[in-house]
Amino acid sequence: QLQLVESGGGLVHPGGSQRLSCTASGFTFEHYAIGWFRQAPGKEREGVACVSSSGGSTKFADFVKGRFTISRDNAKKTVTLQMNNLKSEDTATYYCAAAPTNTDWYLPQWGDFGSWGQGTQVTVSS
Repeated sequence: QLQLVESGGGLVHPGGSQRLSCTASGFTFEHYAIGWFRQAPGKEREGVACVSSSGGSTKFADFVKGRFTISRDNAKKTVTLQMNNLKSEDTATYYCAAAPTNTDWYLPQWGDFGSWGQGTQVTVSS
């Protein structure tokens, strides 16, 4: 059974950094693209970043470009979201999700991701 578990959330000051991890189990990890999403109270869930199954292709939402990076380790079945220069508007619950792909460089559309983890809360506040 496909399972994703997020970790690394917490309280961080504006301008600070936080690293989130997504750990996978129960499926052939290297055949899936992995995405990070977030949802703030009263707002819809939005795509933040995703990485192709090989790790060679990445995509970022405009509001995190230049601040966030995403990487994966297929041997450890983990995906890391490194968040720098955090802003108060980055406060949200962050989720990872998976999308099967046939090619190792392909980046799915945000709506193609599923099998959500339980989420980890990130709060950016002074």
